[in-house]
Amino acid sequence: MREYIRHRLSESLQKCNFKVDEITIEKPKNPKFGDYTTNAALMIANRAGLKPREAAEKIIENLNYDIKLIDKIEIAGHGFINFYISDSYYFWVLNEILKKKEKYGLSEINKGKRANVEWVSANPTKPLHAGHGRHICLGKSISNLLEWSGYKVIREYYYNDAGNQMKVLAESVYARYMQIMEPGFPFPENGYHGNYITEIAKIIYEKEKEKYRNNYNESYFKSEAENYNFKSIKNTLEKLGIRHDVFFNESDLYKNGNIENVLKEFKKRNLSYISDDAVWLKIDESGERDKVIVKSSGEPTYRLPDIAYHIEKIKKGYDLIVDIFGSDHLDTYKDVLHGAAALGYDIKNIRVIIHQMVTFKVKKESNGMNEEVKHTTKMSGRSGKTYLLDDLIDEIGADATQFFFIMRSAPAHLVFDIDLAKEHSEKNPVYYLQYAHARICSIIRNAKDNFKTEYEKFLNPENIKPDEHLKTKEEIDLIRIISDFPEVILNAANEYEPHILISYLNQVAEKYHIFYHNHRVLNNEEINLSVSRLLLCFAVKQVLKNGFDALGISAPESM
Repeated sequence: MREYIRHRLSESLQKCNFKVDEITIEKPKNPKFGDYTTNAALMIANRAGLKPREAAEKIIENLNYDIKLIDKIEIAGHGFINFYISDSYYFWVLNEILKKKEKYGLSEINKGKRANVEWVSANPTKPLHAGHGRHICLGKSISNLLEWSGYKVIREYYYNDAGNQMKVLAESVYARYMQIMEPGFPFPENGYHGNYITEIAKIIYEKEKEKYRNNYNESYFKSEAENYNFKSIKNTLEKLGIRHDVFFNESDLYKNGNIENVLKEFKKRNLSYISDDAVWLKIDESGERDKVIVKSSGEPTYRLPDIAYHIEKIKKGYDLIVDIFGSDHLDTYKDVLHGAAALGYDIKNIRVIIHQMVTFKVKKESNGMNEEVKHTTKMSGRSGKTYLLDDLIDEIGADATQFFFIMRSAPAHLVFDIDLAKEHSEKNPVYYLQYAHARICSIIRNAKDNFKTEYEKFLNPENIKPDEHLKTKEEIDLIRIISDFPEVILNAANEYEPHILISYLNQVAEKYHIFYHNHRVLNNEEINLSVSRLLLCFAVKQVLKNGFDALGISAPESM
């Protein structure tokens, strides 16, 4: 409906010879000001030499609209134009939901376009810790939302299998392997200390016995550790229902000459220089922000392969490229995009999502008192002091894990309340939403078992006209809110913000609970009203289910 109004306003403005850079259409906070409002008249008044109300009157005079869709239009305040949508439109939407079912809300606005979403991309040096969760769950939801907006989404994992970190990984596993035979064997000063390192070493020993005693084979130990860790990572992602379409190996950038070619191009275009035996990328004229891309030791910094990697993605011709990073990449990703742009590559279709870190909150018993304890995600993989994502999923479940990580805007700090996530009550926000869906499923089961006449009519809804029976404020409010679903899910996709959809679904659940507490759905004495309310319940259930699918959580039918 918003786009219908926008289109009609554009036509009217053209007729009036009014020019507006962008038409803003909002939903008023107070419903007495209509369903939609625009400040278009205020935007063009001065330019047109008119008072805002005069401009608004002229816009309305030239507005061609369907009276079956828009009930009335009013001017408010200094020139706001308020649109009141007819109930007949909302009942039409109710039928659309019942007809489209799982496809209700799917947009074709990006049909035929391809989007690449690269996320997770955790180094295969350790299992995923809980701090990775926000990154992982945001990527899952954002990918889903983009599909709902019409994109064909390619989910990609950048597999960082090169660099010094992999060398340190191999050395760490070898040291633990040697310690099985020689407990005093020295461990690398900067090695990885997690229990998983010891586990990998034990597996190698059971398989190879003392074959590699004092016979270090870096390639073998690196491969064994890498395979173990990546299997662990993929298993954790599987628990959250995440599967990637593409795994891009960083090592391929070296094997295929991409890194060397980028370095040659930087040098050829005078975009890099050597200082203190290191290669620097020019960022600005002052030289103060220039960044090292090859260390004096000859080892590339991560900026160089990242630049080469992004160039490869750009070459594939995606209509949209999405990168999801933690706040520790806030400054560095700009250097990567700068490097690609400096070589002449178009970066305008690259969107970078930066999320803030997470603090985990739990309560523990201490001398008979409840004490709040906070654990931050700034944990050291090398120290081994890590709260694994697997542990979190096992403790609270996949749905709560997914939901709690995406329930706040990505740029906002997130406090993850583990005790709340475990609660089976309406205090738990994911439980509250899923319970609304389960409650409707219970009503439908009840209709099947005890109201067979009503349910048979429900299966043939063309014989029932809900607009003749659904008249109360609670019923109309519920129909109005579920009619907003396509608009909300598209907005969440455009903003790359799953929490927008969560906020909306909370409103749907709240209005449904109000409706449920005030009105009896099934009543043998009012069959047509019962069927109409059953149809409304089914439509709400469908909207909740479609929203859950986009967020990446399940829609339980009983709780």
